[in-house]
Amino acid sequence: MLTAALDVIAADGPAALSLRDLARRAGVSHAAPAHHFKDRTGLLTAIAAEGFGLLAGAIGEAADLKDAGVRYVRFAREHPAHFQVMFAPELLRDGDLELTTARALATDALRHAVSAVPPEGRGPDDRLAGVAAWSLAHGFATLLLGHNLDGAVGEQDPEEVFRVLAGMLFRAASA
Repeated sequence: MLTAALDVIAADGPAALSLRDLARRAGVSHAAPAHHFKDRTGLLTAIAAEGFGLLAGAIGEAADLKDAGVRYVRFAREHPAHFQVMFAPELLRDGDLELTTARALATDALRHAVSAVPPEGRGPDDRLAGVAAWSLAHGFATLLLGHNLDGAVGEQDPEEVFRVLAGMLFRAASA
């Protein structure tokens, strides 16, 4: 079910998602998705929780802040349907334990990467440095997925372009 849902979201966006259509695609009864996920919001929440878990794992393996940003961009490119749903709170069940836990793990992984940068490279406020790092990675990934950077990036490897941008923002992260 999740795979079929991710295919639909990647092709047509979350608005095109229908539990009845997913059941047909997955070859199960029309009641099966509702039984397992309760409703469309439950399914989207499960997708977002899975996405945040994958993102936390990717960022958690980063060697440094710049690598964490590259992994963030790579995650968005490799999991565009997850990425699209994860940051659309209006589609998700607020307070879902799995979602809250996975989101916290991803946030902690980013905070850890930011805190590893010496203060002279990130400034005195860890929280604002985290916002800056997340904004750069998320903004770049969002623009990239929306093909808004096609002209600027051209044939260059988007991950290498991101490395250059991260080096501009965080001096110590470019070392």
